[in-house]
This record gives sequence, C-alpha cells and structure tokens, in this order.
Amino acid sequence: MRWMKWCMTAAVLLTAAVQADEAAPLPRLKVDAVRVAVAGLSSGAYMATQAQLAYPEVFRGAALVAGGPYGCANGQLNAALGSCMKGVPPPDVDALVKRTEQRASSGELGSLDALSSSHVYLLHGRADKVVAPAVAEAGAAFYRKLRDGVPGLKGMQVVDDGQRGFGHNLPVAAGGDDCGKSESPYLGHCGFDAAGAIFAQLYGPAPRAATAAKGQLRTFDQDALRPGGADAFLADTGYVYLPPDCLAGKPCGLLVALHGCKQNAEAVGEAFVRDAGFNRWADAYDVAVLYPQTRASFAPLNPQACWDWWGYSGTNYDTRQGVQLRWLMAAVRAIEK
Repeated sequence: MRWMKWCMTAAVLLTAAVQADEAAPLPRLKVDAVRVAVAGLSSGAYMATQAQLAYPEVFRGAALVAGGPYGCANGQLNAALGSCMKGVPPPDVDALVKRTEQRASSGELGSLDALSSSHVYLLHGRADKVVAPAVAEAGAAFYRKLRDGVPGLKGMQVVDDGQRGFGHNLPVAAGGDDCGKSESPYLGHCGFDAAGAIFAQLYGPAPRAATAAKGQLRTFDQDALRPGGADAFLADTGYVYLPPDCLAGKPCGLLVALHGCKQNAEAVGEAFVRDAGFNRWADAYDVAVLYPQTRASFAPLNPQACWDWWGYSGTNYDTRQGVQLRWLMAAVRAIEK
C-alpha cells in the first residue's frame, strides 16, 4: 500500500510539473533587434512571407521553403489549391506585386522601405509534387520584382535556391531514402543541411562550428498570447529553443520557425522542433528559435493544421490585422527583454 501511495503521489507531482511546464510563459531574452528573422516550410513558408511583409521592420530576414508569392490565394481556397500549389493557372506575379504595394500604402502591411536591407532565401526542390517548382519560382520572381520596382529596395538580397532534387520536405544533413518523398514528419534525409543553409543566408557565416545542441528546448503557453483574447487557431502549447549563451543573458538573435501542414507537434511529436537541424545552428549563432504550433480544426476548415494563408482565420489573415500575425508579434514582443 505504501508503495502504491508513493507511486500515486509521484504521478500527481509529475503531472503537475508537466502541466506547469506547459503553461510556462516565454522566457525574456536580450534580443538583438537586427537579428530577428522568420522561416517556414510549405504553409509555414506562405506564413513567413506574410509575416515579413506585414512587419518588415521586425523580420529582417525570411527563409521560404516550398512556398509561393505573397497574397497568392487572395482569400480563396480554390486558388490556394490550384494556382498557389499546382501552378494552374500560374500566379500573376505582376498583379501580386502591385497589390502588395497598394496594401503597404494603405497601412495593411508595413512600410516596404524597411525591406531595404533584408535577406530573403527561397529554397525548393525539383521533385516537389505538392507545391510545384513553378509556384516557388513565382515566389522568387515576386521578391525580385518588388526589389526592382520599389525605390530604395536595391539593397534587398534575394537568393533563389531551386536546383536541388528533393521533394516536399525540409532537407536534413543525414542521408536516407525519403529525400524525394513527402511523408511524415516531412524531414527529407537528403545529405543537405537546409537549416544550416538558412542560418547562413539569414545571419551570415557561422561564428563557430555547429555541434550537437546543448541548449534547452522548452514548452510555453500559447494561449496566454492571444491578441485581445481572440482565438488564433493555435495549439495550447508551443516550443522555444534556448542556446546556452542566450540562457546566460548574452544578446541573442531570434528565428521564428514555422512548421508545415501536418507537421505540428500533435501530428509528428517533437520531430520538427528537435530534428530539423535548427537547434544546433542556433547554438553556433546565438539565436533563440521559436516554434509556434497550429492546431487542426473542422470549424474553421483546417484539418491538416496549416498556417492560414488562404483565409480560414478571417478576411484580413495576411495583413497586420490578421489574428495569427498579431499573435506572432505578441510572441516576439513577449520574448524580448
């Protein structure tokens, strides 16, 4: 009996500790404002470009893996599934650039002048059968046309990396037989370290070599960051990775890493937040990594837990008034000391 009571007590304490950890707020860090960036895969890539254009004064860099141009879906699911994934018909890049400029002028997006020193890295695979390579190329064309057409943006760096043979996934350094596939957890063992390439493009050459991650991966309470209490259609719990130097109080950069559809923790566990390769590079660069998590739903219709890039969270989903974008800003502000 005594043993049973001890086990029951230990179980209660462990449950309480887990719940407390899950409900923890984001830690406060000395965030270097010029080293804040966003990256994403698939729906996360579409969300990343929305974040950068809505708040270009915050997100100085963006890495987009298997995504298309900003505003592609225009609030229409059929356009998202057709033009913006299959490339049929192809996205009208000129029209999307014009509309972006108009929205920036009206205040729906941030001032495009803030993109003048930004870095944009567009990575996509030739074997991608989910988001057609032509759609990803349209994403690169969008940024180039924006850079070349808006006065003052000549310093924006746009790198289009589209000649690799991987499928619809985030490539990782280890080799394997799933590089050309699109299957859970959507980390393709391609012998190419996409996370390392993303860090190099967004933050420059590595200050030191990347080894096994030595920092802390923590959970945090996402509901506490609801903008004005509004439901952002996210999971209760998100993740944040903290490199040792960030934990020691030194100035750190911040990378917001956005998973793709069906790649949230409820679907793949901690595969994305632990195995995508970001954490070990985060140690090398002194950059904390924020891993927000979506949730699947049928009302609104989002059964694959995608980020909102077609309008399920509201008509203003891809502007500064979008509920998920406002949540992202609340998370960034919460982690800044």
